[in-house]
Amino acid sequence: MSKVQTSTFTDSALSDKVKEFLTRFKDGNGEYNYVDAIDQMMPKNSKYIIVDYNDLVVEPEIERMFSENPDRIFEAFSRAIKEALQIRFPEYAEKIKDEVRVRLINYPLERSLRQINAETIGNITSVSGMIVRASEVKPLAKELVFVCPDEHPTKVIQIKGMDVKIPVVCDNPTCKHRDFELKPEASKFIDFQILRLQELPEDLPPGQLPHYIDVTIRQDLVDNARPGDRIVLTGVVRVEQESVTGVTRGHSGLYRLRIEGNNIEFLGGRGTKTSRKMEREEISPEEEKMIKALAQSPDVYERLVDSFAPHIQGQSLIKEAILLLIVGSNQRSLGDGSKIRGDINVFLVGDPGTAKSEMLKFCSRIAPRGLYTSGRGSTAAGLTAAVVRDKTGMMMLEAGAVVLGDQGLVSIDEFDKMKPEDRSALHEVMEQQSASIAKGGIVATLNARTSILAAANPMYGKYDPFKNITENVNLPIPLLTRFDLIFVVRDIPTKERDEKIARHIIELHTPQGTDKRSVIDVDLLTKYLAYAKRGAPDLTKEAEQKILDYYLQMRNVESEEMITVTPRQLEGIIRLSTARARLLMKNKVEEEDAERAIFLIQSMLQDAGVDVNTGKVDLGVLQGRPRSEVSKMQLFMDVLKGLEGDNKVAVEEKTFVKELEKTEKFTEEEARNYIRRMLREASIYESKPGHYNRV
Repeated sequence: MSKVQTSTFTDSALSDKVKEFLTRFKDGNGEYNYVDAIDQMMPKNSKYIIVDYNDLVVEPEIERMFSENPDRIFEAFSRAIKEALQIRFPEYAEKIKDEVRVRLINYPLERSLRQINAETIGNITSVSGMIVRASEVKPLAKELVFVCPDEHPTKVIQIKGMDVKIPVVCDNPTCKHRDFELKPEASKFIDFQILRLQELPEDLPPGQLPHYIDVTIRQDLVDNARPGDRIVLTGVVRVEQESVTGVTRGHSGLYRLRIEGNNIEFLGGRGTKTSRKMEREEISPEEEKMIKALAQSPDVYERLVDSFAPHIQGQSLIKEAILLLIVGSNQRSLGDGSKIRGDINVFLVGDPGTAKSEMLKFCSRIAPRGLYTSGRGSTAAGLTAAVVRDKTGMMMLEAGAVVLGDQGLVSIDEFDKMKPEDRSALHEVMEQQSASIAKGGIVATLNARTSILAAANPMYGKYDPFKNITENVNLPIPLLTRFDLIFVVRDIPTKERDEKIARHIIELHTPQGTDKRSVIDVDLLTKYLAYAKRGAPDLTKEAEQKILDYYLQMRNVESEEMITVTPRQLEGIIRLSTARARLLMKNKVEEEDAERAIFLIQSMLQDAGVDVNTGKVDLGVLQGRPRSEVSKMQLFMDVLKGLEGDNKVAVEEKTFVKELEKTEKFTEEEARNYIRRMLREASIYESKPGHYNRV
């Protein structure tokens, strides 16, 4: 029945029907929005208009065509738009006559990637997914002109698919030549790109691997979506032949599915599929008003900290630091071309069960651009960039996590479980903010302006407060010093706090969940943070003075060998205070911002920067050996050297211990322990039983 009806329309009648729909349709406010869209094509220099599928409900005949013969209706739309354009801008219409087309939004028949199978071939469908790979943009032939040796042109028009038929006979009837060559300057090409679309993590059925499908997009859809974006793609399912080994080329019966993209919409909101937008996450004027109103409220700072991971009780200092990390400071470019890092790096180390991973997950979910990876599953290539061989045999770069998270953040969990050679890829990322690669003839430096939030467990399960941080965490020292803030999360039983946490966790399991009164909605929080990232506040004189005073006071210490802060911490303080001003949407960094930043650095030093042997703050702790250790070691070796003399005599343990006791820095027990330790570290060796020498 329906087939009969569709065939009653000839092609021209169908395009007349479409043209009538475009010129007559009024939206809810009584405006002719498709007429306006066609009018704006020339000023905008665009070659398409966007049609909302919901508007086609009034035209059941056109709507039905979309499910029966999408190619024909797309043709009809192109012709109708072209005719409408010819009336208004005849020259422009003539210029773009072959490129006019329609893009469809809000197509209701949404399938998951798994539901695209043999039955859907030739049908239009919309599918949601995440882009994992994009090829480079290549020209695709639309209309080729060949010439024979007598210079007679022969035209070949390629409508669909990828293969081009080379002409057999010349268009000139009298010409007998059979060999042709292509004339590229007379031919027409359009931009073409292949994307790989992969299932969204939340759509994955349990125990399955994510499916992917290749998508071809052309013209101005090219480079619209980048790897890492979540999109809804509307397009027509096609097949292309796949070669099988042992079967001559072109005779294989095996095909593979491919989608020809018609339109890309971006998924708004986190994890929900409801809001579909044409362009990337933009902040609308209404949302901007809400954000500004929120920034004006007096208790905004406390509310922001409370809304970060509200399902975790306490830890407000860490939450505050993570919020500052998401907002970050602005990168400064100096006159000589060097850049000063603006991103803040935070490192959490602590006992199991203190909700570290939970914070990392929440952080990567609400950040405007956030990625989450875990230690053992990440390699150096996966974090920075990998060189892969293309189908065509070309080497191409595939971006890794820190490059995809450029201008955003990367959370790395189980930081201590990473292989050392993979971890070393992060040294450059964290200070120089770039990832350099030289492999397979590709030498490139990619931008990786990302903040890194890492979490690790201590070596012995629980954090040992009687050891310095470098002995607690199995990490290289240069990497530790690149973190602006290091937090030690200790799980110390205290009655009131434990009861609070326990009640909070039990409440999470009851139907009403957590108390949501002062908590800002997650979507609004994401938008607030994205909006806050735009600010560029400058330091005021008072804030500068405050930071300078603190720095000089910390540098001025009792013993000349002790270091408490380095210029890195100074830059850290400036970054943190700028980030706080940005978070509160101020255009100046005030004294209170500097005070808060100093308080954060101070609390980090109290936690992680205290030399446990002397009980004083000493940044040598973060840089390997605290001064107290270094001076003791020096003394130990000096005593041994004196006893050995020039002839390298073997020193007996008893005399050695006595000499060490005389210095008054060692007790007998300490001296013996120290000897054992030096043996272990291979600084001394036992030349004969009970006698020692320097190595």
